[in-house]
Amino acid sequence: MPGTAVLALHFQNDVLHPEGKIRVGLGAQDPARLALVECAARLLQAARSQGWPIFHVRIAFRGDYADLAGNMPIMRRTREIGAVREGEWGAEFFAALAPRRGADEFVITHKRISAFFGTDLEALLRLRQVQRLVVAGVATHSVVESTVRDAADRGFDVSVVADACAAADRSAHAASLASMGLIAEVAPLAQLLATTLAESA
Repeated sequence: MPGTAVLALHFQNDVLHPEGKIRVGLGAQDPARLALVECAARLLQAARSQGWPIFHVRIAFRGDYADLAGNMPIMRRTREIGAVREGEWGAEFFAALAPRRGADEFVITHKRISAFFGTDLEALLRLRQVQRLVVAGVATHSVVESTVRDAADRGFDVSVVADACAAADRSAHAASLASMGLIAEVAPLAQLLATTLAESA
């Protein structure tokens, strides 16, 4: 039977660690950052306990950024600050949210905005007979929204974990969640887990 999978987007050192180069506006001691990490950890724990596949999506570029799409300001900014270089600490997963070896967990590396573009994400989801995606990540209005829209267009049922997403601009975060509400279920983790587990029973 078609199942559920989790997409965990950009939980990387440069994005979440206090010493990261991007950090999307989440300060080292910002309660919002701590709450996001805690919520994302609970999501991964729930997925593992339910046997849902987890797709850990990371963005990373060559050291010379020759594989970076320079037509986009967000990508040019990534190059300017020297973020998420392949093989460097910043591109690695944040330790508390890192994939586990030997489990039903996959690592997807992409180089555009949507996690589907130029990757085998969809092929792996189809192979695992996944129909419903539970999505969390950073930043809300970038990789999360782009991936959610792409997933919906590809026929997946999508749920967005509102409290496991964040953006530097809180208003952009809120606007993105509202926009995604047209094509996906958007709710806090507790509500989404209750709904998803009830449907799976």
